[in-house]
Amino acid sequence: MARLHRERHRTDRVGVLRAAVMGANDGIVSTASLVLGVAGSGAEVHDVVVAGVAGLVAGAMSMAAGEYVSVSTQADTERADLARERHELATDDRAERAELTSIYVKRGLDPSLAAKVTEQLMAHDALGAHARDELGITSTTAPRPVQAAFASALTFAVGAGLPLLVAWLAPVNLLVALVAVASLVCLAVLGGLAAAAGGARWSTGTVRVLFWGAVAMAITYAVGRVFGAVV
Repeated sequence: MARLHRERHRTDRVGVLRAAVMGANDGIVSTASLVLGVAGSGAEVHDVVVAGVAGLVAGAMSMAAGEYVSVSTQADTERADLARERHELATDDRAERAELTSIYVKRGLDPSLAAKVTEQLMAHDALGAHARDELGITSTTAPRPVQAAFASALTFAVGAGLPLLVAWLAPVNLLVALVAVASLVCLAVLGGLAAAAGGARWSTGTVRVLFWGAVAMAITYAVGRVFGAVV
């Protein structure tokens, strides 16, 4: 008896993975930058921590709302496309069959075989066949607004908590240096893990997040220093 060939793919978790990585990355970068900017202005440690906590809460809520609205819009668009396709199948079945057949011909099947494939697939699940092969909509890539919003908010809060904890515990004279170093280390780990989870090289993800994180923190700290000196 032939053994069942099992393959592990990552496309079924790409939506939640993307939201989680984006949330954690934004949490670290935005909160660390905020802490460094406020610290660079010469503010007291208490003010720095309060600003960081406010940034954590506001950022997590913003990430959740933004992700939910964005993914919900995608879901609405897909539902509208499916409704239109369902109507076309009910009112012009012949044209829909011809359309699906032409898609398979373009993919390399000869016309007679493409017509047979169309007949069998539409007999089994006409809407599913058109959703998959005409619209590119599948169950593995279906938008999940609530999951995406929760993943973004939770990972943002976790990411933001790391530089905030360092700022709270660090000596005043080392606060800026320790927050910057700790945040960059966390970003490097996050970038590597995200790349590995997505099937890419860990070094690529690490360098990418390190570069942009360092740029964001440096610019924000510089702005804090400038405005702190002016005030």
